[in-house]
Amino acid sequence: MTDTNDGGAQPQTEGAAAPGMHILGQYIKDLSFENPNAPRSLAQGEQPKLDINVNVGAQQMGDDQFEVILTLTAKAERPDMVMFNVELVYSGLFKITGVPQEHMHPFVMIECPRMIFPFARNILSEATRNGGFPPLMLDPIDFAQLYRQNMAQQAAQQPEGEQKPN
Repeated sequence: MTDTNDGGAQPQTEGAAAPGMHILGQYIKDLSFENPNAPRSLAQGEQPKLDINVNVGAQQMGDDQFEVILTLTAKAERPDMVMFNVELVYSGLFKITGVPQEHMHPFVMIECPRMIFPFARNILSEATRNGGFPPLMLDPIDFAQLYRQNMAQQAAQQPEGEQKPN
């Protein structure tokens, strides 16, 4: 009888790299904060309606490098005025290794934005606070669910019978 502690796991084959991700850089591409009705917008009053949008995009920058772009927009308004409008385009440059090609797209569109979201959330919070409002603290985002919704929406927009390219 042999005494092993590998839980019955199969050994990795030679040359197969474990999946890995490295953040090479993070940066603000665009940040806009508008407070068009100040100082009236800063007065206490009715709770504003808050509209928040999240968008994720990516582009390949090299064999194993991807720029992932997270766009967060928020608009707060009362029936009589816009209180603030903020847009943040935040990006990360990632080096990804060991991920099979068929899994690369979901990996880039789910895991990479998940890594940079806390930093973008903090920048958005500080921008609204510095604009004279309470900090806008976004709830965590389920990027896997967002990815599934976007893929379903794209599939629904394709004409019937047309195959999605791989």
